[in-house]
Order: sequence, then C-alpha cells, then structure tokens
Amino acid sequence: MSTPAVSALSEGVPFSLCAREPHVPADRLVAEMVPPPRFDSVRFDTYVPDPEQPSQSAAVTALGAFAAGLGAAVPAGGGGTGLRRWFGRRPAGPTGPRGVYLDGGYGVGKTHLLASLWHATPADPSLKAFGTFVELTHLVGALGFQQTVRTLSGHRLLCIDEFELDDPGDTVLVSSLLRKLVEAGVALAATSNTLPGKLGEGRFAAADFLREIQGLSAHFAPLRIDGEDYRHRGLPKAPPPYSEETVTKTAYATDGASLDVFPALLDHLAKVHPSRYGALTDGVRAVCLTEVGPVPDQSTALRLVVLADRLYDREVPVLASGLPFDRLFGEEMLNGGYRKKYFRAISRLTALARDAQGLTGQ
Repeated sequence: MSTPAVSALSEGVPFSLCAREPHVPADRLVAEMVPPPRFDSVRFDTYVPDPEQPSQSAAVTALGAFAAGLGAAVPAGGGGTGLRRWFGRRPAGPTGPRGVYLDGGYGVGKTHLLASLWHATPADPSLKAFGTFVELTHLVGALGFQQTVRTLSGHRLLCIDEFELDDPGDTVLVSSLLRKLVEAGVALAATSNTLPGKLGEGRFAAADFLREIQGLSAHFAPLRIDGEDYRHRGLPKAPPPYSEETVTKTAYATDGASLDVFPALLDHLAKVHPSRYGALTDGVRAVCLTEVGPVPDQSTALRLVVLADRLYDREVPVLASGLPFDRLFGEEMLNGGYRKKYFRAISRLTALARDAQGLTGQ
C-alpha cells in the first residue's frame, strides 16, 4: 500500500524509509515521464560550458539544432538535410540514426542538457517523454510491451537518462522497444557514461548479444561531452561524516526528515523495486543515515546507485555518520564493469552531503 505523505506524520519525529512500501500505479508512471524537480527549470542558456572543454559548447549548439529540427515534419519519402533529415517527425523509414547519444564522464552536465532538450523541443508535454533507463524498463513491465509501444509511439521525443545495459534481458527488451518507436517516427535522446557500441561490455557475455548491442548503437549518433565533474568544480571538499548523535539530533530537528540505520536501509531496498525508489522518497526533505559502511555486494550496490540518483534528482540532502561516501564501494567494484555507475553515485552523494551542511547548525 502507499505510504502516507510526510505532512501526515508527526512533526519533529523522523520517519523511517524502511517503513515505506510504495505502490506506483501505471498511470503515475506515464504521467511522471517528465524531467525531475532538479531539472525542471534548466534550459540550454542555464548550462555553463567549461571554456577549456569546447565539446560542451558544441553539444549545446548541436542539441539546439536537434530540438529545432523536431519542430518540422518531413514528408514521407525523406527530404531535408542535416538534423532535419535525421530527426524529422515522419521519415520514410529508419535509414539512419534517429537519435542523439550524449556520452561523457559523470558530472559534465549530460542530464542538464537532456532535460534542456526536452524543454526546448517544440511540442506539447504530452508528446514528449523523459525517464531513466530503469523507469523505462519498469513501464514495459507495468503496461506490457505492446501497450508501451502504443503509449509512446505518438510522441515526438523520448529522452532516456542513465542508459546502461545491466543484463541480457534488458538488452533485448530495450532494443526491441526502440526499434518499434523508431519505426513509428519517434526521435530518441539518451545519456550514458558509455558509448552505445560499448554498452554491456564487461558485464555479461557480450558476444552472445553483439547483434542486439549493435542494433541499439545504430539508433544513435554519439555526441561526446568532455570535462570534469561540475558538482565539485571550484567547491570545497565535502564534509566528513558526522557523529551518530549529530545525525540523530538533526533528524529530530528537521521537519520531513527520515532516519535510518544504513545496513537496514540496504536490506529494505532489496524488497522494493528500483522503479519505486522515487516514490519511496516522496515528501522527504532530508535523509539521515547512521552506521554507513561498505556496501557488501554488487546487487546491493546497484540498488544504492538508483536510490542516490532519485535523491539527487529530487534535491534531497543526505546527512550521515560512519564511513565517507567515497569508501562505500570496494576496489573490486570500482575496477569492475559498473565502475562508472559507482563513481556517479559517489559524486552525487557527495554533492548531497555538501547540501546537508546547513541542517546541522554547525
């Protein structure tokens, strides 16, 4: 059953995320396929390119042209040039890339640019969809494959954030879905830390699924974005972990704060589908964690990555005791096939820890 809103909880008493078991109906999944709160007001002109990274300015220019191209229909049989020929509303067939793929390290502003593209595309919001890769796969699970195709095939644009293939089943599912949407004339845009031809590399027997991965790659024209993590560019180092006493007192002093023991929260995440982690944090104004320690295994680590993404999207500060966030993942994880996800999680949690400094009054 759904968890009551924070306003219905006792004031001054923190609640536990572990007590929440959110249910997300299918119609909410579709209605919420818009940029999350952190990116609701971003635009191309609010993106600040690093002057030492010309690829960032080039990306803004290219995506602006991409958005403008989506506003003009191309008659059956083709016609037009450049981005209009690539991304026109109804081409004769998917003879070339029907999407753009923003590739780059974590923290270079890919999600900012992807959300800006969504905002800039000249179409009613009901004709544009924005969601994470996890949310997209769960939409298929909730609606069924054919209904998802029917729901999205009338859209002008589908934006997919954090596009990374974690298992062979997702590879086949998403490849089939995108193929159907491309045939229906839907333009695609996606972000990832991995070029589309490299998706899945080092995670499963890529040779067995090479055909599917290459099929995905063919749907996108890669756009490289270089640079350092903007979340820490010119900012002071993140604060060290606080004492358990400070975290607990802050949770009780902060309206809408949650308070959980970190290992217990990790166990609870295993009982909630990752697509519901956003609903898990509904109404939360701060997350307070005690006894933060190393993540024990990869499955747990990947769930934590999704939670970190949802907290970051919703601008929820995180206050913690125990280990600092850059020691959550062991060396084997940070050197493995999911290392870019883990570094992204560290980057985002560190930014949220910095946001939490004002809660303590120190």
